[in-house]
Amino acid sequence: MTLRSKPYHWLYAFVLIALSAFSVQSVAETSMEQTGELQLWHKISLIFDGPETSERADYNPFIHYRLNIIFTHPATGDRFVIPGYFAADGNAANTGAESGNKWVAHFSPNHTGLWKWQASFRKNRFVAVSAKVDAGVSGGFMDGQQGQFTVSESNKELPDFRAAGRLQYVNEPYLKFAQSQTYFIKAGPDAPENFLAYQDFDGTFHNDGHKDDLVKTWEPHLTDWKKGDPTWQNGKGKAIIGALNYLNSKGLNAVSFLTMNIMGDDQNVFPYVDYNTYDRMDVSKLAQWEIVFEHAQSLGLFLHFKTQEAENQGLLDGGGTGLQRKLYYRELMARFGHHLALNWNLGEENGEWFKNHPTMPQHTNERIAMARYFYENDPYHHHLVIHNGIDYDDLFSADSHYTGASVQTHKADFSSVHTAVKRLRDWPVINGRPWAIAVDEPGDAQHSLVPDRMNPAHNNARQNGLWGALMAGGWGTEWYFGYANEHSDLTAQDYRSRDLFWDQARHSIAFFDALDVPFQRAKSHDELLSSAADYVLAVPGEFYIVYLKDASHQPTLNFKNFSGDFEINWFNPREGGEMQQGSKTTIQAKWVHKAKLNNTFNLGLPPSTPNQDWVVVVKRK
Repeated sequence: MTLRSKPYHWLYAFVLIALSAFSVQSVAETSMEQTGELQLWHKISLIFDGPETSERADYNPFIHYRLNIIFTHPATGDRFVIPGYFAADGNAANTGAESGNKWVAHFSPNHTGLWKWQASFRKNRFVAVSAKVDAGVSGGFMDGQQGQFTVSESNKELPDFRAAGRLQYVNEPYLKFAQSQTYFIKAGPDAPENFLAYQDFDGTFHNDGHKDDLVKTWEPHLTDWKKGDPTWQNGKGKAIIGALNYLNSKGLNAVSFLTMNIMGDDQNVFPYVDYNTYDRMDVSKLAQWEIVFEHAQSLGLFLHFKTQEAENQGLLDGGGTGLQRKLYYRELMARFGHHLALNWNLGEENGEWFKNHPTMPQHTNERIAMARYFYENDPYHHHLVIHNGIDYDDLFSADSHYTGASVQTHKADFSSVHTAVKRLRDWPVINGRPWAIAVDEPGDAQHSLVPDRMNPAHNNARQNGLWGALMAGGWGTEWYFGYANEHSDLTAQDYRSRDLFWDQARHSIAFFDALDVPFQRAKSHDELLSSAADYVLAVPGEFYIVYLKDASHQPTLNFKNFSGDFEINWFNPREGGEMQQGSKTTIQAKWVHKAKLNNTFNLGLPPSTPNQDWVVVVKRK
């Protein structure tokens, strides 16, 4: 029926005009507050007055509204579509608010100079997860609102990631900082996986009957909190902030955590208002998570987001990527995606690999779909990984958007770590993308990295696990605590339980940070060494990084068809420190075409304790 045929067409038209005028007026009058330092790589937040609503409103604010902010940099043409979110009263971390009219978007700019922005605020059923730009109808308020600001250089210093820029996958086996142009080697704890099961966070998980005894106080790290560090609600949060301070004090640079473990081993970590609701977020709890994550980044701690585990991989949409999963991912990206150094892990121990899965295990289509959703919606294209339950061979297809693997191994002596990384580094390159491989659960399920009290030397962990991964071309390690000992994967609240090992992990980071050879171009070349138990990471003819578990054996290094003068230096992986000279300081390699010459040399002896493990750097003069 046309408008003319309506008996009150004039009244209908008047209402349309009035509504249109109201919409324009509401855009012009919507309040917007801009917070954050207008500096490169810093978090800049736009906070809008939008519709008054609540976490449990009948018209679901998480599903039926969609705030996107389009940021453009005219000088370069760079464009980011940043998802926004409902933020209750805008200060929910401190007030615990469940309702309000504040809507927020966070942006971390990658260029100095002028940035322009324009808001898109749409409303309709399920509009939040729609890929259509014009989905639904205008939500009024900030829809169409525009503005601009000018960004200057950052004034931050390392280890704050804002001094280094965004950590990016750059089509290489190692991640690289956009500002400093340096490569990143990570080391830190993978446990406890329920890091966020913390009593000072808001939410229903404390007393909902789901393993409430596992909720943490982080009390051993309360004394690590420092004056001036963040808290919320009149002093809450000090202990978990102190735990991050301790990791930083040990020179570690990564922390790992699940963001959803409903039906899993712990069952106290989830972004939702309660255990059984999957489409409504606990705004104040997530704002408190953000305080923790922001502090971690200021300390130079990489954030390993583990978005699900084996037991709950089929909880959302039966394992598919529908409304529930898309909403979960969108909320993670909107609230935390602005952080500079992180990866999204789309499934811990993923796939069908044990009997009696409590939820539907995911198969190739589901695994591919998760990564595609992140690729299409994460404006920063953070590193995308998945953890092995089943193997990775179904994810090397042309439609896969994964950029790496998060590896778990199963031997108590960590002896399978090196071969696991080598195997994945040798797999085919898909779409020009070699995977970046990290070992995030080395060791067996029972023990893995045991407390110092049980094994203060940690020789197998250091030799086979830590250096085994790095010398195969892995970009880092995280350390699982096992389930059979005190300070376990679920019960740990004191990172000092592995204090002696963290020193050894720190030495490995320092070694690679100080290297003056392009290790990012190296691959495993163990075949060049005469001892089968040791490792070689090399660009043959340029440099060789050799790890010897017992340097007194003096194995030989084969230079094959390369000639030249090479210098030799030694590094102590147990105690760290500067490079040192051993009994032999140079090698003169010589290869003559068709001549039967033996172009192999031993490396001499280290400066001390030759029957211990040492790292040798042999590089062309």
